[in-house]
Amino acid sequence: MALKDQLHWRYATKSYNGRQVESEKIDAILEAVRLAPSSSGLQPFKVWVISNEALKAQLQPICANQQQISQSSHLLVFAAWDEYTPERVNEFFEYSNGIRNLPASVTDDYRLSLLDSFASMSREQHYFHASKQCYIALGFALLAAAELHVDATPMEGFDNQAVDALLNLAEQGLGSCVLLALGYRDSESDWLVTLEKVRRARQDLLVEIR
Repeated sequence: MALKDQLHWRYATKSYNGRQVESEKIDAILEAVRLAPSSSGLQPFKVWVISNEALKAQLQPICANQQQISQSSHLLVFAAWDEYTPERVNEFFEYSNGIRNLPASVTDDYRLSLLDSFASMSREQHYFHASKQCYIALGFALLAAAELHVDATPMEGFDNQAVDALLNLAEQGLGSCVLLALGYRDSESDWLVTLEKVRRARQDLLVEIR
């Protein structure tokens, strides 16, 4: 299928049938997350990949009791850095330069400018910036899932502090920001599956300057 057809096929699934997503498809979706772009390439987040039924059952009540949590095959929890510390930034550049076989002198000016920029920001601004990188990765996961005909539901509206406590995220310098349920739709019980996809008309959404 063409990308446009895959995007028309996908929707925010409201009910899953409990069928497990094949491991190779999960791996492909996670690889799309890993390859997603991020600001300065820092990838300031981690992703929890949860298939444990008991843990999903614990998460559902603190995630607005959304049934997709427990029905899903896998639940991804995107957790952003709570702060761009010098240690985190320096570690990334050391890692990147090692992969590319570059001396530190090649990237030192940019690294130091980043550290100066982050030093002028509050911790709340750090987390907000990092969380936006999670959403870029989320978009790549949604595209990969659609290509593989795996249903997906991005979710907010959950108790971030309770999720952070359950997964011990704060102790790791992280904060949850968005969830993604993966599985296969239950076509008989999902009220949304047969409805027309609704998106604004092109002329109402886009401003083209030629």
